[in-house]
Amino acid sequence: MSSTDQDGNGEKVVVQAKRDLEEADSVGTLLSPNAPSNDLDNPLSWPLRVKIMVLTQVSLLAALGGLNTATINPALVDLGEEFHISTVTASYQTTVCIALNGVAPWLWIPLANKYGRRPIYLFTTFLGFASALSCAYATSFGTLIVARVFNGFFPVAFALGASTVTDLFFSHQRGRAMGFFTVVMTTGAHFAPILGGLVGGYLGWRWIFKVVSIIDAIMFITSLFCLPETLYTQPVQTQDVVDGQPAKSASLSSSSVQASSPTMTRQTYLRHLTLLSPLHHSLPALRPLRFLLDTLSISWYPSILLPALYYATQYGFASILPAVTVAAIFSEAYHWRALTIGLTYGTALTVGGILGECFAGWIVDGLLIRAQRRHRASGEPGSAPPEVRLTCIWPGEILVPAALLIYGFTLHYHHQVHWFAPIFAIGLGCFGLQITTTTCYTYAIDCYKQNSAEVAQMINFTRQIIGMTFAFYAKDLGDDIGFQWLFVMGRDGGNRFSDEV
Repeated sequence: MSSTDQDGNGEKVVVQAKRDLEEADSVGTLLSPNAPSNDLDNPLSWPLRVKIMVLTQVSLLAALGGLNTATINPALVDLGEEFHISTVTASYQTTVCIALNGVAPWLWIPLANKYGRRPIYLFTTFLGFASALSCAYATSFGTLIVARVFNGFFPVAFALGASTVTDLFFSHQRGRAMGFFTVVMTTGAHFAPILGGLVGGYLGWRWIFKVVSIIDAIMFITSLFCLPETLYTQPVQTQDVVDGQPAKSASLSSSSVQASSPTMTRQTYLRHLTLLSPLHHSLPALRPLRFLLDTLSISWYPSILLPALYYATQYGFASILPAVTVAAIFSEAYHWRALTIGLTYGTALTVGGILGECFAGWIVDGLLIRAQRRHRASGEPGSAPPEVRLTCIWPGEILVPAALLIYGFTLHYHHQVHWFAPIFAIGLGCFGLQITTTTCYTYAIDCYKQNSAEVAQMINFTRQIIGMTFAFYAKDLGDDIGFQWLFVMGRDGGNRFSDEV
């Protein structure tokens, strides 16, 4: 081949790469300079099929967190009878697990930022397997509580998963990717009552934990061989700077652009399967204060704190309250057992969550794309502000309070209302909550992309702690003031935070 042909082919490669980048940037999204098109050590440059594979595994790990926590809920009556305690007391083991779900990421996230996502995912998944198996063989309620404490340290993907999404996807792709992650994460808790009802109804509550431990073991083996490391820090390189910004042409030179569609080699993939990845450069030293300061330093930012409080309040009333009270309420009101409770309640949650995400993910990204085009057409520099995503929150703002009112009042007048009414309200509330979840996560993370792990950690911590507080007092408070007024409180509390957001 002549040198002229070689130059012509090289120019074609560069032109094609420019077109790819222009297409990705057509909505005005500023692409990360850490993603040169030929750098397959950077997860942003991985083929789409590999990204989807990693996203699916991380989402399933997050779903397992909800499955570990909530699968026992339909069988709380049976658990209480065996240990000679009330159903409310039996629910405390779930409450403890919820609380630890929020506290544990304060330990895991700094370690994941230092040593990589993969070893933390693997260790916590094995911990989930061992602790769930220990729950199945608990001989007293006290030993069950201890086992559930360790089980509560497992769901690191609740907080770390959002950071993995940021590792893999550009801004204009992140709404759909985050939407998929959140819907799978919440569907784990939604599917838990179905699994718990079936297993508990036929085999007893101990087999619920045995089945969960088997699922944990399967995911551990899958992740061991199929979940690559996504933490990557690019070495410092010299770039041309124009007006204080890296020049785009730096990533489009013939030396940096080798192919428009890179393929991942076997060696590259295997290198990302090591427990301690050699691909990190200039990572910060791990200090004891880092376990607190990284997250506390951003915890008072309004664009993080207010969405976190709003989402946590909505989650507490629309998800936690029904989860910890459904066994006691429906067994008393409709005389249902674990199997019936799990199937009806879990189906409503699952259907509502999936339909809600079908609406939320595409709409959130669509709003951003439209806003970016408008922003670019106006000739203003930079990109559209992340606040454009908040427009999508309004359907959730309307539907969640409406569902809470329907649920509370139909339960209070259950002797006059068919059981389908409160079950429908649960599904409607979950539909609205999924919209709120996707919107709050994507907005807060887009505001501080470089701190995505800490942002997700803060949201998760706020959600779990508020949920734990609700869980402790929900049943007794509902018995005292009536469940219709309990869920009226949920409507008012959520609306107050939405006004601030």
